[in-house]
Formats: sequence, structure tokens, C-alpha cells
Amino acid sequence: MKLQLRESTVHAGKSSIVRRRMQPLMTRLTDELNHNHFRVAVFGSARIRKNTQVYKLVYNLARLIASAGMDLVTGGGPGLMDAASEGYHRGKKDDTQHSIGLNIKLPHEQKETSHLDIKKDFERFSGRLDHFMLLSHAVVVAPGGVGTLLGLFYTWQLMQVKQICNMPIILMGDMWFGLMEWLEREPLKGKLIDPEDLSLLFATRNCEEAFTVLSKCHEAYRNGEAENFCMNYRKYRVR
Repeated sequence: MKLQLRESTVHAGKSSIVRRRMQPLMTRLTDELNHNHFRVAVFGSARIRKNTQVYKLVYNLARLIASAGMDLVTGGGPGLMDAASEGYHRGKKDDTQHSIGLNIKLPHEQKETSHLDIKKDFERFSGRLDHFMLLSHAVVVAPGGVGTLLGLFYTWQLMQVKQICNMPIILMGDMWFGLMEWLEREPLKGKLIDPEDLSLLFATRNCEEAFTVLSKCHEAYRNGEAENFCMNYRKYRVR
């Protein structure tokens, strides 16, 4: 059963039977925010189709994330979001692991994936991005366009001004190496950003390299460091 939430209310259907069946799932979502589940957000294009190399790249990474016992947070839509959710469900071990979709209502492109355990709908990008920050301990940025760039720079900006804790932003795929070169050549050289800002970005070429960064982060989290680990739901409150 999928849990579906709205921005301000929980939708549990008209039937009292359905409401009673949904209540444990609502409680479970609340419990997740209060327990030490390690969650990885994946940003990526809604336009990438199946059977492409990029789709397979994200699918395989999500399988690795699931096999390691981490939770997954995506935008809940098609393309690379669906690749992540589909791969995650293929690799997850049991029902204690969840694929969480933060869906945005758009006139085009955004169609809900069928591989979600928990779903929350948004009318605005601002509320959606805030919930990504609320839930996530690490961020993977796959190839994408304006929406993906928005997620990347929003996360990076909030870390720079210390409105959220530092966490790894993993840029996965060859397209990001040109961005890294530009950041070093222009903003960094012009002293518009600091070297410490760039240290938050990890450029990786494939899912194995990306998963290596995630594994190190997850290992520290599991080995008794959870209390001191970046817990954005404690520091960053969504109103």
C-alpha cells in the first residue's frame, strides 16, 4: 500500500476502512523522521527514457542504495526519478526500506512513478525542495535540466549559508565535469566562492564511484556516529 500525503492534509480516502488501514502508515512516516534512517535523495531529468545509458546508470545506483539498507527520496516522477525508484524496489531487502516520492503537480512531464512506497504531493517547488532538505542525508545529482539544477544549487546554497548541515552532493555522470571546471575557472578564481564551498561537491563518472562516496558516508552514520551526523530534520524545520 502506498502512503499519499498532501502539503497540508493527509489523504486517506472516503472509506473509514481505508482511513483505519492508512493510519499505521502515517504513524510509520512520522516514526521515520524521528528515527535514524539514512536517506539518499536523487535528482535527475524527467525526460530520460528507458534503455538509455543514463537510465541504467541511475537504476543500478538505486539498486546498490537499496542493497545497502538506505532509504531513497526522489521527485516521484518519470525518467530518472522512475529509474531510481524502479532500481530501488528491485534491490531492497524488506518492507522496512522505503522509496519516498515528493511529487510536483505540473501541466506536463510530471507523471507519477509506480515504484513508490510513500508519496507526498506539492503545488509549489519551494515546499517540495524544503522537504528534500528535511529528509535527506546525502544527495546524488544525475544528468538533468533546469529542475535538476534547481535541486543542486538550492542544496548547495543552503549548506553554504549553514541553514542545513553539510552533506555530500554527489554529481554523477560526465556532464558535470564541465560544470566543475567552470566553477573553478570563474567563480572560484574570481573569489566569488571559497574552496570550502567546492569541497562539498563530489564529481563521479559512474554509479560505482558515486556509491563509494555514499558508502563511506553511510558507514560513518552506522558506526555509532548517528547522533553527531548531519540530521537535517533536526536542524532544518519545514513550517
